[in-house]
Amino acid sequence: MAKVCQITGRKRMKGNNVAHSKLRTKRDFSLNLRNKRFWSEEEQRFITLKVSCKGMRNIEKNGLAATLKEAQKKGYVNLV
Repeated sequence: MAKVCQITGRKRMKGNNVAHSKLRTKRDFSLNLRNKRFWSEEEQRFITLKVSCKGMRNIEKNGLAATLKEAQKKGYVNLV
């Protein structure tokens, strides 16, 4: 699976390493992704998602059901 948050849709970014001599080489800015299990009260089961820390904060703030509905509407996550 790709390095993409299933809640926010965030991906890794490309950028430059800049040396003291201003020499630039390509690098990746990786996400802080975790495979995390969340308990769904509506379905009475665990749901495993690959989420970033920002995605976890969104789930804490808005609730799992509302956050999953928003992510499905945007096409970030497909749950059966």
